[in-house]
Amino acid sequence: MITKGKKKEILQDISERFAKSKSMVFLGFQGVTVKDSMELRRTLKKEGVDYKVVKKTLIKKGLESVNVKGSENFFLEGPVGVAIGNEDEIAPARIAKEFGKKNDKLKILGGVMDFQFIGAEEMKQIASLPSKDQLRGQLVGTINAPVSGFVNVLAGNVRSLLNVLMSISEEKK
Repeated sequence: MITKGKKKEILQDISERFAKSKSMVFLGFQGVTVKDSMELRRTLKKEGVDYKVVKKTLIKKGLESVNVKGSENFFLEGPVGVAIGNEDEIAPARIAKEFGKKNDKLKILGGVMDFQFIGAEEMKQIASLPSKDQLRGQLVGTINAPVSGFVNVLAGNVRSLLNVLMSISEEKK
């Protein structure tokens, strides 16, 4: 049994984490083994994502304390864990979705982005988005494509000229 003082301490901690977060994903983990749960925690930590298992009433109060819109929709069943993304908004959902492919007992129950409550289906769609680094790479590739094409065209002309000169020099031999 948790004392009132300990609950206040947990609520303070969770409220501070929620206030600093870029996104949160609520995960149902009923039936997930301890080994799998530890693997999930390690994977999340590598990506800079905090993972907490807290009583649902404390989660709800924490959401209300940071003024999450739609927090009145927070009615989840079973044990709930919260993956809190502090760096990449998509990382908690993406990791949970990937982990859910290996372990079908882990469920995405919903989440919060931009202090707005989001349902499970929308959160699963968000999980399909590429990470920030992947998007940056795609952007750089798109920006670089015309320059690369131009360089290849110029190099092609130089190669053609060299081929013609080589042919002429061989004919003269």
